Formats: sequence, C-alpha cells, structure tokens
Amino acid sequence: MGGGLLVAGTTSDAGKSVVTAGICRWLVRQGLKVAPFKGQNMSLNSFVTREGAEIGRAQAMQARAARVEPTALMNPVLLKPGSDRSSQVVLMGKPVGEMSARGYHGERQKELFEPVLACLEELRRTHDAVICEGAGSPAEINLRRTDIVNMGIARAARLPVVVVGDIDRGGVFAQFFGTTALLAPEDQRLVAGYLVNKFRGDVSLLEPGLAMLDGLTGRPTLGVLPYAHGLGIDEEDGLRVSLRGAVRESVVAPPYGADVLRVAVCAVPLMSNFTDVDALAAEPGVVVRFVDRPEELADADLVVVPGTRGTVKALAWLRERGLAAALARRAAEGRPVLGVCGGFQVLGERVEDEVESRAGVVDGLGLLPVRVRFAREKTLARPVGEALGERVEGYEIHHGVADVRGGEPFLDGCRTGAVWGTHWHGSLESDGFRRAFLREVAAAAGRRFVPAPDTSFDALREEQLDRLGDLIEEHADTDALLRLIEKGAPEGLPFVPPGAP
Repeated sequence: MGGGLLVAGTTSDAGKSVVTAGICRWLVRQGLKVAPFKGQNMSLNSFVTREGAEIGRAQAMQARAARVEPTALMNPVLLKPGSDRSSQVVLMGKPVGEMSARGYHGERQKELFEPVLACLEELRRTHDAVICEGAGSPAEINLRRTDIVNMGIARAARLPVVVVGDIDRGGVFAQFFGTTALLAPEDQRLVAGYLVNKFRGDVSLLEPGLAMLDGLTGRPTLGVLPYAHGLGIDEEDGLRVSLRGAVRESVVAPPYGADVLRVAVCAVPLMSNFTDVDALAAEPGVVVRFVDRPEELADADLVVVPGTRGTVKALAWLRERGLAAALARRAAEGRPVLGVCGGFQVLGERVEDEVESRAGVVDGLGLLPVRVRFAREKTLARPVGEALGERVEGYEIHHGVADVRGGEPFLDGCRTGAVWGTHWHGSLESDGFRRAFLREVAAAAGRRFVPAPDTSFDALREEQLDRLGDLIEEHADTDALLRLIEKGAPEGLPFVPPGAP
C-alpha cells in the first residue's frame, strides 16, 4: 500500500489545488509513482478523461503534474452547481441526478463514503504516493458528520494532514489555530503541520509567529511558500480575476506584430470551463478581460461567450445587461464573436430545454443558424478534428444537442460571417489552430496583430507545473513531508482545546 497525505486548507482558495500539484510534481521528480485524489469536488471547471469520465479540471491538472493519465478514480464525486441551492451530482465520471444541498448533505453523501474510500485505496495500491486535496476547510463543523473529503476520509484512511493557509488574506495564525482547535481529538491527531502560502516580504519577520504557533499547537510550520505570479492554473473555487481585470495575474508579453489583440469574455452566470481562454492569454500581445457591461465590448477585437451550466439563465442575463444587443451589433458589423459550449448554444436561433432549466422553448440570440435541444444524457467526449486547415483536439461536456442548419462547418458547430460557435472546450490549446483562428480574428478586426510562431501552450503548462514543484522543493521541509507520506502523522500530537462540540 502506497503512502498518502491530505492537503487541507483554512479556507476555500487557500491554495490547496496548486500545493497538491506542486507536491505531485516534486515527488515524481524524485522517481516516485504519484497520483492526485479529491474525494468530492464542487466545481464548474471540469475535464473529460480518455475513458469518457467527467472530473474536476484541478485533478486533471494535478495528474499532469504527477505525469499520469487522469481517471475517474482521482475525483469520484463532482458537484456542479446549478443554483445557490442545488447541484448536479457526477459519480465516477457520470451524472446521476440533481440534488439540493440539504438532500446531498444527508443520507446521499454518507452512501458515497465507501465508494470514495475504495477509489482512494485503489490508487494507493497502484502508486507509491497519493496526494489528496481537501475541500473548503476541515473545520466546517456543521458538515463533519457526513464529510467524505476532509477529516472523514483522512481518519478512515489514516492520512496525515497538512493545513495550508493564505497569508495574503491576513489572519493566517488565527486560521491555523482555530482550524485545529475546532477539530475533534481523533481528527487533531492527524493534523501534522501547516504550510503558509502566498507570503510577501522577509520571512525572518514571520518566524516569531511561527514559533508561537508551534508552542500553542505543538505542530510545526512545514514551509513558507512565496507569492508567485502567473500560477493561476485550472482553479476550481472561483475566478481569480475581478471583472474588468486581466486574466489571472499574467503579464501580457509584447506583441509579435504591430498591434495587440483585445479579447472580452462575457462573465455569464454559472460560467464553466473559463480556462478555455487561458490559451489566448498565453499568446504574446493578447489581452484577455472578463466583462459584464455592453460598453466594454466596444474596443474588443474578439468577444468570447464561454461555457455555462445555465444556458437559459445566461440568455436572460445577456439580454438584461444589454450585452445581447451589443453582440447582435457586432455580428452585423462583421466583428468577431466566439461561442463555446453554452456560449455556442445562446448564439443559436432557439433553445429547447426540458432538462437543465425546464424552461421549454426559449429564443436564442439568432446569430448562428442552430437549434439546440437538451437531452437527458450528457455528452462526454474527447473529439479530434480539423478546422482552418489545422488539427484540433478538444473535449465535450454538454446536455444540449445542436441541429446546425447552415453556415460554414466549424468543428462540431458552424461559422456565419465573423461569428463562430462550437461545443468543443480546449480547442484553443491546439497551437496551430489557435494561431490560424487569431489570424482570422485580426483580419476581421483590422488589427496588425501577428501570432508568435513559437508559442507552445503545452510547454507553458509544463513550465508552470515545474515552478510549482520548485516552490515545494525550495521552500517546504521536503524531508518532513516525505516522512509524513511514508509513515503517517507522528504519535503524541497534543490536543488543542476546545475541540469539536
């Protein structure tokens, strides 16, 4: 049986996903066979494995960090929110129904505990180490009774736990102490240390606090990871950009040609797989921004309507905001628009939905000759094709079935004038196709933009994952982490009162 470790966090977006990926990359560079694992994930950012299973994109990214093929074992339960109170439940890569939060966090979640644990044990049987990611905080005491992703799985599998805290938000010492002190004694025995994430400044100024934390909890801080720009890869907890802010924290490289190219992404409700535009942001001279007002489309050379878990809701939102009218004006003027998955669906003539929103027949924006009918069975696929004379790979995750009634063929969708639509996520990660597409956009927009001939999105991803591995290797106590993975939490870790009520 291989070793294991659970990376928990004091909050959502504390850095669990990237720390898990960094540990995976560091371990695989030591010659170990490693797998990531997250028992239950809540995310609209998902991926399709080669066997046709839908899992969180964060786990697919972590699998890449570990240099293994992602599988459904790595994320057996995926929750895809459809509203503030309900989510689609995806079990072992396939949707099994829509449930309210109250319904899921009752008996249904407890029923999933054994299948989740079995997936973890199978990964441990076939790998030297399994690095597990928690969800939210392990100190969510209202949910502890049915927990299958934090201390519930850690206690069942006897996994040592390292808690990550985001010091950039402030209050990290209180977060570490409070997280530990709110756990039951049996759970506390597995919490072996802390990792400070996103630190800026002189570490020596932090050291007195770390020593006091050790004295208060009896647990060491196993590393202080510096704030690193440009590492926002495949997040799941939310968009790490403000609206009207540039994608991630990346610095736009100078253009290869004379002009930059401006891309506006409509921040539709329940936006899914917004990572589709990461490949555009990776191009020198391409500026990608998320927007929610019609006037913000005025200077955009390309507008992207991204995927969404709520096509009908997105249509209403576009109309209410005046963005629908702005998109129609763009199409009439021959200015480029790209719709992906749900964004493709809203650009069509009509949507017939008795599955997702149950709204029946709803008029689309009418910019593409397409009619969409929602099927109960979800399409999950990894298509390969050709567009603009270039090979394209992508992945599909949708209930909507498109009836294309005209236009020029474009992947599985179509093109009319300067409006393109497709169900394929990830197509822009194909370098040759992305360059050809951007050349078309630049020509239609009248920009002297030229795609760089040597940008490799795949290579850039590898660079980011290596940087994550470097962060762990250079700034964490890797000897201590390896001991935890191989031997588990040390005996005799003290109890921090008051413990769970």
